Amino acid sequence: MVSPDFFDLEPLDLAQRLIGKVLRHRIHHPLHGDIWLSARIIETEAYYLSERGSHSSLGYTEKRRAMFMDPGTIYMYYARGGDSLNFSAQGEGNGVLIKSGSVHIDKKSPRSNVAVMQAMNPINGRAREESRLCSGQTLLCRSLGLKVPDWNQRTLKRGKLVLEDVGIVPSQLIQSKRLGIPSGRDDHLPYRFIDFDFAHLATKNPLKDDHKIIHKTPRPLKG
Repeated sequence: MVSPDFFDLEPLDLAQRLIGKVLRHRIHHPLHGDIWLSARIIETEAYYLSERGSHSSLGYTEKRRAMFMDPGTIYMYYARGGDSLNFSAQGEGNGVLIKSGSVHIDKKSPRSNVAVMQAMNPINGRAREESRLCSGQTLLCRSLGLKVPDWNQRTLKRGKLVLEDVGIVPSQLIQSKRLGIPSGRDDHLPYRFIDFDFAHLATKNPLKDDHKIIHKTPRPLKG
């Protein structure tokens, strides 16, 4: 689990650092008991108080309070009827939206858990493809069972909701404009980041729009 100071970064830096981290939520399932549902973060968006694309720019309210709290505070809200997850960043009113992810399979979250995620997030009465379970901010929250009333204005909790560094560092990130920002509200700012290898699973494929490739320095091997 990452330390609290992990989030104490400028939004643009935090948005990039979050790519490749694994978000895990522990739920109680009536048939399987306590299980971890996990997703690797593949797409993020940075937001600043000082620019007009952010919720915070509209002013402080009780609903937006989390964005003005300590870095790492969870800010959840409803977008098009679904739950969305953000983390506050360095500086009041700043934060990062977790835009999309990819199902993460390992010993802690075995493949058998995918069926549970599919049952929680069906499409037209049938199972959604595994590759598309987390391809959007509301789909990710639905597949992990994250709800606004449960987590808004709270922080990560060991044994319940964690963010883990499992050693994944993308070699390339795509930087582009954010999605869904109204015209004239700083919609031109390139504050969206996507793992290059997962571009086809992002909310919208960034390679079809204006973009920039950021080459990351590989993490040195241990030992």
